Amino acid sequence: MAEANTPDYKLVLEAALLSASEPLALADLKLLFEGTLDHAALVAALEQLQSDWSGRAVELVQLASGWRFRTRAEYQVYLDRLKPEKPPKYSRAVLETLAIIAYRQPVTRGDIEDVRGVAVSPGILKALEARGWIDTVGHRDTPGKPVLYATTRKFLDDLCLTSLAELPPLAELEKVIDTTHA
Repeated sequence: MAEANTPDYKLVLEAALLSASEPLALADLKLLFEGTLDHAALVAALEQLQSDWSGRAVELVQLASGWRFRTRAEYQVYLDRLKPEKPPKYSRAVLETLAIIAYRQPVTRGDIEDVRGVAVSPGILKALEARGWIDTVGHRDTPGKPVLYATTRKFLDDLCLTSLAELPPLAELEKVIDTTHA
């Protein structure tokens, strides 16, 4: 078996990752090599490829659902000029609901209402589900069997996180919400 850092492995990985529209999981990337590359060698090849691209306008990153190339944040402002669409704006209620789900998951609608102190509009949960940021993960074993909500891998990917442990401290998030909706 050839070493994982040989150009052929890296070039195949580079081609697959550059042509993919979504992050690629390690299991999918392993399929490229039909079992000739073990897990450790695959990760080593990805890390070498990541190093090869350091200092460029595009970077290779690991997200919750896999690996992908993306534009570095400092260049995104220029690319945004090519398509001047405004990103969706979310109300304070939507952001608070998402934060409660992210930090306390799995939660029911009742749990969210207890924290927020107000009723949660079904539209808020539908908007977060439509965005792909939350999903139903089961039902609580209590009378009425309320739906349990949790965040998705897409939520982590869209925030460029690999796990929930990388979420900012809750106090920091509260400051952001307060300053953007003051």
